[in-house]
Order: sequence, then structure tokens, then C-alpha cells
Amino acid sequence: MPKKTAGENMRVLTGIQASGKLHIGNYFGAMKPMVELQEENELFTFIANYHSLTSSTDAKTLKDYTLDAAIDYLSIGIDPNKTTFWVQSHVPQVLELYWILSKFTPMGLLERAHSYKDKVAKGIPASHALFSYPVLMAADILLFDIDKVPVGKDQVQHLEITRDIAIKFNNEYGEIFKLPTAVVNEDVATIPGIDGQKMSKSYGNAIDLFMDEKPLQKRCNKIVTSSTPLGEPLEWEDCNVFALASLFLDENGKEELKARYKSGKEGYGHFKKYLKELIWQELQEAREKREYYLNHLDEVQDILDMGAKKASAIADNKMQQVREAVGLI
Repeated sequence: MPKKTAGENMRVLTGIQASGKLHIGNYFGAMKPMVELQEENELFTFIANYHSLTSSTDAKTLKDYTLDAAIDYLSIGIDPNKTTFWVQSHVPQVLELYWILSKFTPMGLLERAHSYKDKVAKGIPASHALFSYPVLMAADILLFDIDKVPVGKDQVQHLEITRDIAIKFNNEYGEIFKLPTAVVNEDVATIPGIDGQKMSKSYGNAIDLFMDEKPLQKRCNKIVTSSTPLGEPLEWEDCNVFALASLFLDENGKEELKARYKSGKEGYGHFKKYLKELIWQELQEAREKREYYLNHLDEVQDILDMGAKKASAIADNKMQQVREAVGLI
């Protein structure tokens, strides 16, 4: 397997499920870092609509969410001239690799995956697709000789499973797959939703990216806080409103917000309004770009087609190696 030389860009991959409106957790956990990563790396970004089938209930909704996700990515700043950007199902080689990798995936490895247990506990129906999610994720990564994968803490185990599968395959057939490394941004590893749990579409506790202003304020107003009355100092350490607002602030801004909490002059209602203003200001340019793409859907489709062709060319080369290694003709 060829190694990167000094100064050579790393291949970085990240994907997001098309299973609902994108939210603040997606933005800080994946989307904003992606825009930064594409400047100095070879970035691969895909909309994981195969993965989304584990929670999707009807075709139209999945199609709409997939297109919405593409528009949102482009609006946030993903540049198709710098990033290979595609829809997962437009590069079906990943399913062929998924099946082949299944042979090299011990059942015990998947049975230890905490994400599966957590999702079932949250009411997502247990299925083979949900159970084998880590194998498809491994195929997503190994298909493109990826160096680094930005993930949240809850996905680190899946990266370890990817490496385990790749090592088992390589031990039998030689150095076919590159072993990827997980990259965890500790500052945004867990972004709380309005109920204090990790923000997730599955949990129904998210703040969507592109809400209108009044619904956005109503959503912020639903964030769970303590019952400290107005006029008393507030604790910021375990406050969900503070945790979300701090994502938008530099160190000076965070210190100023802490001082406002301690002053006792403002209540949670003030800080929920402040959070809404931070979100609204942060996404102003993105909302304008999003309006453009909504009115130019043919351009969005052309961008996705271009990305799929580029990704497919790379995938074909890798699958030729894999088929030859395992004996498929």
C-alpha cells in the first residue's frame, strides 16, 4: 500500500445520513469541520442514503431528505471543485465490498457494537441492516484508501471495527486496504439536544439548521434548563443553553457569557433568545446560498453526478484489486 510523502494531502472521508433535516449537531460535528478540511486535504464527502434505510419509512421522504442534505452541504460551503461529493447509492460498488467484507467480520465483533444496542433501546427496529451498519461503514471507508475519518466519540468503535476487518482481510490477501485513523474533535464530541441528550434526528431533540426565525426561537425555548428563578445567579457548567451557545463563541465570548450567567441579571429566557440570535447570524450567508440552490436543482444534480463519476472511478480500481484477491471473475 503506497504511503503518503511529507507534505502530501491526506485523504479524509466523512458522510452523513439522509434521515432527517440536518441540525446544529451535524453542523459543528461534521459540516463546518468539512469545509475547513477541504482546504488542505483530499476530501471525500457522501450522503449516506443506504445507511438511512435503517430508519427510513417511505421512499418520497428519503428522496427529499437526500436532496435537502445535498443542498445543505453546498450551502454551508462544500466546494465540488475541491471535494469529491456524491450520494452513496450512486456508487453501488460499496454494496459489493460490503458483502465481501461480511465474510471477514466475526459476529462477536458486531455483537459488541454499542451503537446498535443504543438505537434499539431508543425504539429503532432491530434489523440485519442496523446490526451490520459497521460493515457498510467499513466499506464506505476502505473503498477509497482513506487516511483519516472525522467521527464523534460514539463512532470511534465503528472505526476500530473497520480497522479490525481490514487487518483480517489483509492478513489473508496482502496489503489491499489502508488502515484509517479516527479523528475526534474533543470540543464538539457530544453536542446536546434540547433535552440534554446527544443531539440526534433519531431522538427528536434536534435544532434544525435552516428553520425560519420564529420556529427557531420556539425550538430554543424548549431547551431543558434548571428551575433557578430570575434574579439569582445561574450555573453555566451543566446548562444546555450555554453548551450550545458556546459552540458559536471564541474564548472571550465564552467568558463574557459566563459573567452574564453569574450576574443574576438575566434568566434562561434571555439566554435562549441570545442562542437563537447566534444561530441566525452564523447561518445568514448559508441561507442565501441555500435559496439559490433551491431554485437551481439541475445544478445540484450535475454536481452530484460529477462527484459520483469521480468516486466510481476510484471505487472501480479498488474493487478490481479486491475481486482478484478473493477470486471473483
